[in-house]
Amino acid sequence: MTAKWLQPSFWILTVLTTGRRHGYDIMREASAASEGQVELKVTTLYAALERLEREGLLAADGEEVVNGRARRYYRITDAGSGRLTHEVEVLERSARTARARLATRTATPTTALAEA
Repeated sequence: MTAKWLQPSFWILTVLTTGRRHGYDIMREASAASEGQVELKVTTLYAALERLEREGLLAADGEEVVNGRARRYYRITDAGSGRLTHEVEVLERSARTARARLATRTATPTTALAEA
């Protein structure tokens, strides 16, 4: 899976693990959960929602009208939970590998000069 997949899709599915949400809630919660690292734009969000729905990773879960505006709700599917679990495992393995390599890194002439 690619970083391109990870940004909007990862955070959308992560938000939906706690229950059904409508678009604005997904945008707000993705920003909060990522500590501001991800700010989904409306067009990006809805394109990702449509793609994830086509892929069977999330499903529409009702609509309501609030203050004259329609809200469409989404929920994560079992396939979406499985995909998110897989992505989390990939990220964890990658982080472990990077940490291990950083821990065993030896000083090179370039880093030794920079530290002097």
